[in-house]
Amino acid sequence: MSSFNNCIKFDLDIKDENIVLKDYFYKMVQMKKHKIYEVELIQPACPYCGSLALLHNGHLITNIRYLTANASLPVIIRLAKQRVKCRACDHWSMAQSELVNKYCSISNASKLKVLSALTEDRSMTSIARENNVSVNTVQRVLGSCSHRFLDSYEYLPAHLAFDEFKGVDRQLHFICLDGDNHQVVQILRTRYKKTLLKYFGRFSPQARANVKTVTMDLNFYYQDIVRACFPNAQIVIDRFHMIQMLTRSFNSLRVQVMKTFDKRSRQYQLLKSPWKLYLKKFDELEKAHPRYNWHYKDCLTQAQVVMEGINTSTTLENSYNLMQSFIQAVETGNTHELKSLINCQDQIGTLMHKTLLTFKHNLTAVLNGAALPYSNGCLEGFNRKIKQIERTAFGYSNFINLLTRIRLEENQYKEKEPNSLLMTA
Repeated sequence: MSSFNNCIKFDLDIKDENIVLKDYFYKMVQMKKHKIYEVELIQPACPYCGSLALLHNGHLITNIRYLTANASLPVIIRLAKQRVKCRACDHWSMAQSELVNKYCSISNASKLKVLSALTEDRSMTSIARENNVSVNTVQRVLGSCSHRFLDSYEYLPAHLAFDEFKGVDRQLHFICLDGDNHQVVQILRTRYKKTLLKYFGRFSPQARANVKTVTMDLNFYYQDIVRACFPNAQIVIDRFHMIQMLTRSFNSLRVQVMKTFDKRSRQYQLLKSPWKLYLKKFDELEKAHPRYNWHYKDCLTQAQVVMEGINTSTTLENSYNLMQSFIQAVETGNTHELKSLINCQDQIGTLMHKTLLTFKHNLTAVLNGAALPYSNGCLEGFNRKIKQIERTAFGYSNFINLLTRIRLEENQYKEKEPNSLLMTA
């Protein structure tokens, strides 16, 4: 019996020496076949005084949901906990085990498996179904991790990246990443200026002085926060946002010029159907192999289409050349060329002129964006991951649950004290 007992315990990965297997069988529970193990949990000594003189007084039977390799065949451990009275100190006690917490019917091994599944991009319903537990149990395991991600106000990375994302109730939440290792520094419920100043104000002056650069979009009050909190930091405007603003301005001008022509004219068709070609870099356009297009009834290369389209308007041509030169200057980090383009006096569209005025107002930060290697690319990719987390869960109504799930899937959770974690689940 001892060897059989050890084999079953090895198969179930039960290491408690006070657990003794009595029997196992199959039984239908709620129209589903279960595998049930009858187990006794022995109390070897008094937990108060350590005496071995115990008076046994029956058992407390608890059905424990346990791990299973086959989700269609749930495993239940029918645990009989000994109730004893110490003859030495007259204390009553009940046998306890690391297999399951006191007053709980879900095994700690099952909770750890649920916690491991929460680090993956899966819904809570699928996790609960696989582990034969309720969705509320998965929710409690998730909630037990929220206190593990405590803030430290003694250190800030040298390079930060600021942005926001839509989360609970479609509100915008603030997110800050380390620009070097792309790890999350903080996610705040709101992005209000008062909230950000209060948060970064909690850091020590030495930690805030350690910040060298802060990368952001053209959000104006982010720059006020950097100037107020980080005395040694340079403001860096993200290159993607600069080029995005410029291409949107040009696209708006293209539509405006296009609408001045008749819809059946060649100029209108050249500006309308191949609109994506105008937003590409000119060096990437096809220049050797012409193709027939039924819109403008001609066989042209991509470069010929773009050149003929921009020649319909001097303003459009100047704006296109400015946009192409700006993109090339940003990619090569040519700050002198960039500065001259921002101060350009050529005839360009109204919206593009406003964009250049915005760049001129933030000239130092724009030039830093071209000269320095830091960008918000890592932050945009992480925001895409957050969107996928929300899409899998069909949205979150609790910000703490969303934040905990993001942290878990970020693989930043360190399982230092698994027993203390499971005690709270």
